[in-house]
Amino acid sequence: MSVTPVEATGFTPYVAPVVPLGTPSLGEGTSGVAAASGEFGNLLTDGLDRLQSVQSASDNLAVKAATGDLTAIHQYTIASTEASVTTQLTVALRNKAIDAFNEILKLPVG
Repeated sequence: MSVTPVEATGFTPYVAPVVPLGTPSLGEGTSGVAAASGEFGNLLTDGLDRLQSVQSASDNLAVKAATGDLTAIHQYTIASTEASVTTQLTVALRNKAIDAFNEILKLPVG
């Protein structure tokens, strides 16, 4: 029995972009908060785009598996699990963000 390496299945693990610590670089006419929120927005958009691509790859392999065009079923299993874990992580992050927002709303003003 031979074991196929994970890389041979086409699986590429998600690697989060590295955000440098320290003060954000300020462009002309922007404040530190605006620059930081722009970077956060880009990270959020990138993460959602990656989630969508992982889910569409899983969907494509599911169709191939259902039609009999997929020769190695483990490709679909890996893609399906990756899509599931990525979705669970995204939902957990969303829930934490909502919890943080609600805590901010509870802070006294003044």
